[in-house]
Amino acid sequence: MTWNLADLFESVADRIPDREAVVVPNADGGPRRFTFAQLDERSNRLAHALLERGVKPGDKVGIYGYNGNEWVETQWAAWKIRAIPVNVNYRYVEHELSYLLENADAVAVVHGAEFSSRLAVVRDQLPLLRTCLAYQDGTNSDIGVSSSSDYEEALVAASADRDFEPRRNDDLYIVYTGGTTGMPKGVLWSHEDLFKATIEPVMTSLTEPIVAEWEVAERASDPSAESIRALPVAPLMHGAGQWASIVQTLNGGPLILSTARSMDAGEVWSMADEEKAVVMSIVGDAQARPLMDELAKRIDDLDLSSLLFITSGGAILSPAVKAQIVELLPNVFVFDALGASETGYQGTGYGADGSGRPQFRMGDNTLVIDDQGNPTTPGDGVVGRLVRRGHLPLGYYKDERKTEETFPIINGDRYVVPGDMAVAEADGTVTLLGRGSVSINSGGEKIFPEEVELALKEHPDVFDAVVVGVPDERWGEHVVAVVQAREGTNPTLEAVQEAASTLIARYKLPRELVLVDKMVRSPSGKADYRWAKSVAMEHSGSS
Repeated sequence: MTWNLADLFESVADRIPDREAVVVPNADGGPRRFTFAQLDERSNRLAHALLERGVKPGDKVGIYGYNGNEWVETQWAAWKIRAIPVNVNYRYVEHELSYLLENADAVAVVHGAEFSSRLAVVRDQLPLLRTCLAYQDGTNSDIGVSSSSDYEEALVAASADRDFEPRRNDDLYIVYTGGTTGMPKGVLWSHEDLFKATIEPVMTSLTEPIVAEWEVAERASDPSAESIRALPVAPLMHGAGQWASIVQTLNGGPLILSTARSMDAGEVWSMADEEKAVVMSIVGDAQARPLMDELAKRIDDLDLSSLLFITSGGAILSPAVKAQIVELLPNVFVFDALGASETGYQGTGYGADGSGRPQFRMGDNTLVIDDQGNPTTPGDGVVGRLVRRGHLPLGYYKDERKTEETFPIINGDRYVVPGDMAVAEADGTVTLLGRGSVSINSGGEKIFPEEVELALKEHPDVFDAVVVGVPDERWGEHVVAVVQAREGTNPTLEAVQEAASTLIARYKLPRELVLVDKMVRSPSGKADYRWAKSVAMEHSGSS
């Protein structure tokens, strides 16, 4: 056996075939429940259906839909035949969808019926796209418009045998990431590197590391694993959601999935109650704030005694939100998981320094380097670039220039340099400042938006905030805060400045405040700085 994801999944399914693997709400009644044996069989059938339709090892298979068992089945089915599943953002309009599927060289797409008409518009633009399979998603959409075959009919007609060719450690995994600028890019990993950089460290965050392949199934078969029920709130089409689902399945625990079109805070808490979730994974304040507001209204009506962990990946929780979680759920451990599509899992943050800036305990392969590529001295206060070495992605799919920029050779070692700025502390932690690519230069001082955003969210009337720089004749740039206020409030610039001034230096404070009815963020909860910049420029009285 190898560190191949499909091999590891099959070893787990063979050890615990009757254990519950996936739970999905059902509008027609109780939730649909699939055991590991059923998940494996359905994935085998889908794998054969794809093979019969010409999908070969190395081919890309788009997954275009909301969370559901079909998303999980397609992921495992593609890996079973050494194909590569491709996450498709369900919010894309036609030209974005066409770009991604063309860039990925997708030969097949498995999609929710709802997206048939959008897929029909772009299908003629994609000569490599040979087959589409559509599953029913409650919309009763006509799948014929995209010439798609019915997903369930394809499964019924296909073999359930597990008779696939041997797999390898260097089979490929890809995750498309939007980043902060430009069109989405596909980050390409080998299965072994992804497992060792991300999946295994998260699986074993509270236990000893896994050193042999057989240990995955051995640990999953432990009866205690069955009680660790996980509810990932992030969409599976986002790296954080995918990784959470892979970790949970290989750990041998039930995966609880919401099929909602957008996050429904009420549904999430009802599922956590009814399914006795132990772990909930979210993406930053964008999900945490509405969840906590809803919980505050319903706390006396819910039984959340099973919930032990809330973890945020992909975006950092503000101190104010962490405090709210602790107040409402005093027995729950709250922490941030630092990582990105290009880095994998890097470290865990349990708190913040005196300014509210998040601090993380990093692994041995993550460090802070200066402009010459040398590690900074912990405790000297030098701001450097956060980098990682060791098990890394192969690079960006079909983008050699960007690969060389992001994965450079520095002093003989290959690193990933995602753009985060940080300070190495004397106690071994790292204080994260923010992404250098969106930093603001005001009077020669570098200001990191994330740091200011965390400070602004300390004001009770600020529901969400994104900070950008706009041109300034005197200072080069000045800070503008784009803010979504809590319902029924109208925070002023002076009020948020006063609250934030206890956490950050005054030169970092916003000079202008723009109130918006609704903040625009990606489905994964990441800030849309391009949108915020356009809003700020439209309203700014630059001086």
